[in-house]
Amino acid sequence: MSPALQGLITIIIGVGGCVAYFYFSNLFLDKVLYPASGPKAGRNINRANMIRPWLFLAPALIALSVYLAYPVVETLRLSLTQRVPGGGYVWVGFDNYVKMSGEPKFWEALRNNMLWLIVVPAMSTAFGLLAAQLSDRIRWGNLAKSLIFMPMAISFVGAAVIWKLVYDTRPADQEQIGIMNAVWLAFDGGPASVLFLKIVPVLGLLGFAFAVGLVAWLLLRPVVRPSGAAAGMVPLRILGVLVAVWLIWVTLRGAIGLIGADLPYGVPQTWLTIPFWNSFFLMIVLVWIQTGFAMVILSAALRGVPEDTIEAAIVDGANPFQIFFKIKVPQIMGTIVVVWTTITIVVLKVFDIVYAMSNGQWETQVLANYMYDKLFRANDWGVGSASAMVIMLLVTPILIWNVYNARKEMR
Repeated sequence: MSPALQGLITIIIGVGGCVAYFYFSNLFLDKVLYPASGPKAGRNINRANMIRPWLFLAPALIALSVYLAYPVVETLRLSLTQRVPGGGYVWVGFDNYVKMSGEPKFWEALRNNMLWLIVVPAMSTAFGLLAAQLSDRIRWGNLAKSLIFMPMAISFVGAAVIWKLVYDTRPADQEQIGIMNAVWLAFDGGPASVLFLKIVPVLGLLGFAFAVGLVAWLLLRPVVRPSGAAAGMVPLRILGVLVAVWLIWVTLRGAIGLIGADLPYGVPQTWLTIPFWNSFFLMIVLVWIQTGFAMVILSAALRGVPEDTIEAAIVDGANPFQIFFKIKVPQIMGTIVVVWTTITIVVLKVFDIVYAMSNGQWETQVLANYMYDKLFRANDWGVGSASAMVIMLLVTPILIWNVYNARKEMR
């Protein structure tokens, strides 16, 4: 049987099965179980209306239980056991977690995931917001939005292949097909090289460190000047400040290292093998993909900002920057948070890009790739399942927060 015919039969059976289930279950509920006739007709109608939503939700709930709840429980069980040569399992408790915490690769993956969590959602949301604002102000804005959104139609592996060509390296005596090396070889160490390869990047890093420091101060200020409303958020704020301090330290260290670096001009670079910076080269791929998603959502939110508030600000003498940052952004802050947390969940599970471009080598390991290596290469199901549970524990609070904000937006 041809694949096309198999697909058609599957669609017919699947759609027909769903239609048959909803039709006959509804018929059984109204005609057999709780018929709308006789002396108890009113009570039967009320009971049928109470049961009907659960009856319709039953297939989805069963599918979620089989394909989501059971794997979580089974992964938790595997993380607390160890496979033995005979094919069975022995209970080891938290030994797998202890073993995992003693591996440098795990901490490398956790550190890189933290860096991804900070950089990718922030850059994607910022670029998406900028694109949404600017594209609405030009005549060919719809075309610009289509081009920016286009990477969302590409799979992560496809995007990784495209960007791997961008970072491609050929021997020095051959013509470079990678854009990065073609640009790099245009610099010869003169004033332009110092300006674009040292001064501008260092200023960018210092600006980023300043922005992180400002965020840290905004988080710390309610702790320094405590109030009853902010008392419950003190631990989270302190955690955010500690993360910000770590990020500032990493950024300043990178800036100092760049100032004193002896750059190898005229030599093609293997960009994905340069520690620390190669993680940023990988992050660019996900930022490129997710910017389109952020732009579409935030563009819709910006269109929903009431015109009277903007007109009032113009009458009061506000300039375009004040209108954007003090009028528009506060009114769409809930949407910004939803976009931010949605991208954060994607980042926590990132695997395809790292696997296809560096396979976790050269200090680019992330948690999902670490889990894959343990499960399917080292055949260590205990530690692999433990790392999967770590990813789930990191995703769950963000997912709950995302659902909460989405429901608040709907209200």
